[in-house]
Amino acid sequence: METLDQPRVSTSSSFLCPERVKVTGAHASTFAEILTPSALAFVAALHRHFEPRRQELLKLRQLRRAEYAAGKLPDFLPETQSLRQSDWQVAPLPDDLQDRRVEITGPTERKMIINALNSGAKVFMADCEDSSAPTWENVVHGQINLRDAVRRTIALETPAKTYRLKEKTATLLVRPRGWHLNEKHVLVDGEPVSGALFDFGLYFFHNAHELLARGTGPYFYLPKLESHLEARLWNEVFELAQWELKIPKGTIKATVLIETLPAAFETNEILWELRQHSAGLNCGRWDYIFSYIKTVGAQPEYRLPDRSQVTMTVPNMAAYVRLVIDTCHRRGVHAMGGMAAQIPIKDNQAENAIALDKVHTDKLREARLGHDGTWVAHPALVPIALEVFDELMPGPNQIDKPRSTEPLPTAAELLQAPQGTITEAGLRQNLDVALRYLGAWIGGNGCVPLYNLMEDAATAEISRVQVWQWLHTPGTELADGRAVTAELYRALLKDVVDKLRQEVEEETYVEHYRPAVQLLDRLVTADECADFLTLPAYELLP
Repeated sequence: METLDQPRVSTSSSFLCPERVKVTGAHASTFAEILTPSALAFVAALHRHFEPRRQELLKLRQLRRAEYAAGKLPDFLPETQSLRQSDWQVAPLPDDLQDRRVEITGPTERKMIINALNSGAKVFMADCEDSSAPTWENVVHGQINLRDAVRRTIALETPAKTYRLKEKTATLLVRPRGWHLNEKHVLVDGEPVSGALFDFGLYFFHNAHELLARGTGPYFYLPKLESHLEARLWNEVFELAQWELKIPKGTIKATVLIETLPAAFETNEILWELRQHSAGLNCGRWDYIFSYIKTVGAQPEYRLPDRSQVTMTVPNMAAYVRLVIDTCHRRGVHAMGGMAAQIPIKDNQAENAIALDKVHTDKLREARLGHDGTWVAHPALVPIALEVFDELMPGPNQIDKPRSTEPLPTAAELLQAPQGTITEAGLRQNLDVALRYLGAWIGGNGCVPLYNLMEDAATAEISRVQVWQWLHTPGTELADGRAVTAELYRALLKDVVDKLRQEVEEETYVEHYRPAVQLLDRLVTADECADFLTLPAYELLP
């Protein structure tokens, strides 16, 4: 591995880069503070060491997808049965990760970071993934904002207000992009680097020592894992990164989002692989529904009803939650609850009260089940979630609470499709949300308020894969008896597009929403369900 302290540099681009590293993204004076030769050399070293294995694991995903498409169903791994049955626990957690009763999430935009850290939540997850559109400017500005947040120098002056950090702030966690995404603006040996390694590498290189000096540490959320082998790769990244920066092994702590159906069958194995670096698991509910459809949804018996009917109390979702909580508490670590996506409805107090009551009910369910904390999308929801967990969880967590005597969920329970109906309103809403979100994403915004919910890539993914499923599984009918056909889909899509065009400027429609319409149509009419809408959409970003 090349020496990271004094990398040989080249001036082949606007940035001073290590040899065989090229930054193709736009140059700005502040960007050079983050994209230093040493930081780029660190990212390049991670890329060269781990890129071959990342590609092997992505190919393994495709092989498994082909098996599922041929009728095989996910199941618990027979070769790791002894690991699941044996007694072991993950390494102890640092003090500032013991109490995570309310976590707030959002993109790495400057005002968002300040407001989230000041929100009263215990943790802020700064998101480089599903709530961030990865334009070059967003990606690099996000790293600048995170650097300033760690050093508590982050501030924002606007004509209306000055934003600064309070004395007491939330603990900072960062979610890098998933293994499947590239960062096309940085090439190493002519190849684009992994978006995951780029996000992780820059944040860790610039901030790890500073975080430790301030009594905290480099803490992460890991998205979109589909197997314990992918967790093993992250663990190897952590070990090498800590060694390179002379930081003790186990300093990094990472919470894995169980947001894919295959990963639900490997919760114990994922914790085992990360046992020196684990901070638990999170029920990433929206991506989990998306993954369920993508994994088994081509088979009619796994057809889902309207998105609004797939709640956390339907049997397969309840089984998934029960499994995550039991696994985490058996292994001595946190089981985090899911996202409350509601946002305040300022112009209708009656509807706002109903929305907030839904949040309260959802958090009550999570606390009673044994979750050690929960997620919210808006600062106004923090007090509601805190009140519930303060009442029902007097200690910092519920890890030591006696485990349920109920049998662990079976594979059949995890796969059972919820009952319900498919409606024209549900189909129309899926098209509308997917299109509006995708257009905003192409315009550089990955966190979009729509119909009193904060939508991100996960909910947009549910919307588009549901349309794909309903179009491609034989016998799909609406509740009124009409068949879901290509003709019905196109008629509804035209209505949605016509309404949208009345609401946005023509230039905005042409630049952002017209390509969104074309991409959405291509994805939902394709014979095979595409892995992620963000992969082809990324090619539309500058």
